[in-house]
This record gives sequence, C-alpha cells and structure tokens, in this order.
Amino acid sequence: MTKHSKRLLVLTAVLSVAVMGSMIKPTKVRAADTRQLSFYHTHTRRSISVVYYQNGEYVESALDEINRFLKDFRTGEITEINPELLDLLHDVRNELGSDQFYEVISAYRSPKTNEMLRATTSGVAKKSHHVKGNAIDVRLRGVRTKTLRETALRMERGGVGYYPKSDFVHMDTGPIRQW
Repeated sequence: MTKHSKRLLVLTAVLSVAVMGSMIKPTKVRAADTRQLSFYHTHTRRSISVVYYQNGEYVESALDEINRFLKDFRTGEITEINPELLDLLHDVRNELGSDQFYEVISAYRSPKTNEMLRATTSGVAKKSHHVKGNAIDVRLRGVRTKTLRETALRMERGGVGYYPKSDFVHMDTGPIRQW
C-alpha cells in the first residue's frame, strides 16, 4: 500500500466517523437546561417558584417542595408528582412564550378525596390520574384557558380536559385523549 493510499484510507475513515457522528442525535441534555415553574394555589392561597431541573438532572429538594405544595389540600396527604407532568407544564408555558405562574385548582387527590368528589361532583373519574400524581387542573396567568387547552393538545403528551364554565384546563400524563 502506497503512502497516498494510506492517507486516502485514513481520510475516508475520519470523514465517515464525522458524518456518522453528525447523524446521531445527542442523548445527553445540555448542562445549561434549567426548568423552573411558579404556582399559585387557589385554595390555600400559597405561592411557590422553584427550579426543579438543572444541569441535566431533576433537583430532588425542589421536587420534594413541589410535592408538598401540590398535596391534597383537603387531607394534607402528599404523593410524588410525576416529573413528566412538570415538564409538560414547563413546555406548554414555553410554547406560549409565557413566564407567568400557573393557578392550581386541583393537583394530587387522595383516594378519599377523589371518592368524596365523585359522590358530589360530576365528571370525576374513578381511576383519576390526580390520585396517581399524574394530573393537574390549572389556569396560566395572562393566557385564555382555550389557548392553554389548544397548546396542551398540540403537545400530544397525555390527556387534556377543558372546563370553560369553571375556567380551567386539566392536563395529565396518561394516554392521549381529550374532553
């Protein structure tokens, strides 16, 4: 093999690796990716603003703070809120170009609270995603609930319910569906 042939072979290998490398999607999140959410709970009148994801990972202390904030306000029971739900809320808000806070109508519901609501209110599911920490009912300050609903539907990342009379949108991380 001549010097020229060896160089050509090495150059071809280097170019092949470079081309293949550019076709692979990076799986690691950029270190600069920071996700923050702000909430106002309409029943407890409390507020929270927290960075829950930073430097490529969820911030455990922030998730704990969110879990306590989004607890069942009737019973005081706490569960783990699904981080995918937080990411959905974050992405919907970003898609809308908003930096405002979510007004929380309902987040986690204990089984006891869910059964009480089923007995006294129409439209409460027996196997509600609220009981699993996978659902939230919200408004986004400064955004019409119809627009919030349309944006959540476009995301196609779970269930979206629209309650125009009560002026809120339900979002969950379950199967894609709408009502």
